[in-house]
Formats: sequence, C-alpha cells, structure tokens
Amino acid sequence: MSLRAEDVVLGYHGPDVVRGVSLDVRAGALTVLVGANASGKSTLLRGLARLLEPRSGRVTLEGTDLRQIPPRRLARRIGVLPQEPLAPEGIRVAELVAHGRYPHQGLFLGHRSDDDAVVGAALEATGTADLAARRVDELSGGQRQRVWISMVLAQDPDVLLLDEPTSALDVAHQVEVLDVLRDQVRQGRTVVLVSHDLTLGARYADELVVLADGRVVAQGDPVATLSEEVVEHAFGVRPRLLADPDTGRPVVLPRPASG
Repeated sequence: MSLRAEDVVLGYHGPDVVRGVSLDVRAGALTVLVGANASGKSTLLRGLARLLEPRSGRVTLEGTDLRQIPPRRLARRIGVLPQEPLAPEGIRVAELVAHGRYPHQGLFLGHRSDDDAVVGAALEATGTADLAARRVDELSGGQRQRVWISMVLAQDPDVLLLDEPTSALDVAHQVEVLDVLRDQVRQGRTVVLVSHDLTLGARYADELVVLADGRVVAQGDPVATLSEEVVEHAFGVRPRLLADPDTGRPVVLPRPASG
C-alpha cells in the first residue's frame, strides 16, 4: 500500500492552506500530523482522504490518483474518521458500526453473509462488544470514540485516517483510543492521525510530521524530529524537552514566555 501526496496545494474559499506539501505515508506505520492551529494538518488529512480536492498536485494510492478511484472502491481501501462525527438520534452501537459495511455491499445485495462477523470483530478490536445494544448517545466520550473507530474498522480498510480522534477526551480515554490504533498498526494497517498533543503524538508515532504555515517543517522518528528549534518554530513557544523514562521519547514542556 502506498499513499502519497505530491506537491499538493489545498484550500477552501480563500488563500491556500496547504502549500506544496509532498508526503509519503509509511505503510504499516502510525503517522501523526502535529502543528499549531491553522498549520494545515487537518486540511492535509482531508486531502489524503479525498474529502478536499487539491488545487494543484495530486494524492495517489498505489500510483493512482484518488480522483480516478470510484468512491465505493476507495472506501474499501481508506477509512476516514472526521472530527466530531454525528450519529443518528437513538441509533444503537451495533447498528452504527454496521454502517461501515456499506462499501462492501452491492447496490442490490444489501446485507452480506459475513457482515455480522466483521462487525463483531470490529467491536472486539476496540473493546466495545459489551456496548453493542446500547444507544450511542448514552455513551461516554471515550466509548463513543472507540465505537466510531469500530465503524471505520468494519470497512476493513488498509488505511485509517483520523482527524483529532483524542480531542476533548481525558488522558485515560486518550490512551485507550491510541492503544486501539497502535494495535491496528501491529496487525498491519497504516494509520494517520492528527493531534495537538506533542507528547502523546511523540509517544505513539512511528513517523512524526510537523507542519507550520501549511508546510512540512520536520518529519521522521519522533526522537530525531522533535528539537527545541522545531517546536519553537511550529508552535511559537520555547520548550523544554525531556526524555520519557519508559520509552526515551520526547516529553514537551512549554516554558513561560517570561521564564
């Protein structure tokens, strides 16, 4: 599996947000996109997901421009979880996760014989099988996020693209979600996620991509990539970098402006 952005320019109705970014997503790895607000990380993820068409450049999957891949076929290869997804009112967990099977169901075939097994496996993978009969709107934030990831897993994609899947979660639920995604990488999937949390991103990432002003300013192994200069350039704060005693990964502590 090869997902690649080639000199991509992305924007909405105004100026360019992503400016000439080229990025090879490492297959079978967890890539974390980090950067300050308005740095372009979520916009880049939308481009990788074909939710936003490039103004110039292209995004390819195994050498084929995403714009040339039929939507249903693309959904069998790339699963996307946007920020703050909304579930239909009153829907139950198993029903929501079953929506992930849509790309595998023919126009007139509907439910497939293996759909229930795939949905059950997706719920097991995220530790939410015991919630299958619950209403989604009754769940905690961490439970809901794991259920949404289950729905994406039910697509059985090669690549998962997630936009800030840990935002608005407490630290325990952040770790739960990231552990689920780490486990998917161990099983051979490719995961790309957007995060604001430099320390958590550095702890879980195989590849860290730092964006500033719509451009990639650093990329690679978190230990080699995160320097005080890179953090100050991308986030506008003077950091102190410590080594996590368990992993050796960087822990980022912002210094006070007057300190």
